[in-house]
Amino acid sequence: MAMTKEMMEAIERDLVFLATASNEGVPNVVPIGFARPLDEDTILIADNYMNKTRENLEENPTISLVTKDATKCPFQFKGKIEIFTSGKYFDIVTEWGQNAMTKLSPKAAILMKVEEIYSIQPGPDAGKQIR
Repeated sequence: MAMTKEMMEAIERDLVFLATASNEGVPNVVPIGFARPLDEDTILIADNYMNKTRENLEENPTISLVTKDATKCPFQFKGKIEIFTSGKYFDIVTEWGQNAMTKLSPKAAILMKVEEIYSIQPGPDAGKQIR
């Protein structure tokens, strides 16, 4: 599901909110500071502090993500994930952490394949699938 340049820039620029659910349907939402599009269909997310989120992802690999500023980038991204604790994607998020002021040590890399994109723009098109 191809993201536009505007969508990809907003994900990289802004804080994003990541929503998960356990197999029992218990939801969880967390702010994520390290998320970057790798291409039009893929978002890489660093697992720095995930606990409930990580448990949910291991049970149910489906996520939803929105950017912090819905007025500038009013989109919701939904898709499936894979978790990596070593290899190329893990090395990328480890580099992000090492370059951050806080010197983070990520626990894993979460690779999201964007499958659906929805509008979260207030008004008549709110909730409408756009891609």
